[in-house]
Amino acid sequence: MTRRIFSDPDLHGDIPARVRPRLGEWGPSLVPSTRRKRRQRVLVVMGFVLAVVAVVATWWLFYWMMTGKGALF
Repeated sequence: MTRRIFSDPDLHGDIPARVRPRLGEWGPSLVPSTRRKRRQRVLVVMGFVLAVVAVVATWWLFYWMMTGKGALF
């Protein structure tokens, strides 16, 4: 058996339908789809990268101004 990076999105496995909470006609209700989970993973990574870029850019701006290289006149 190969090891997967992400967990199996099927959390119920072989559990009977009578013990599953709020099982609708097409599956569990109020549970995010696999596509939505993938999209959220990508958005979290992109948000983290953007936050790191913002922190580095702010640090660079303050460093540039404090060393005197940012003086306009």
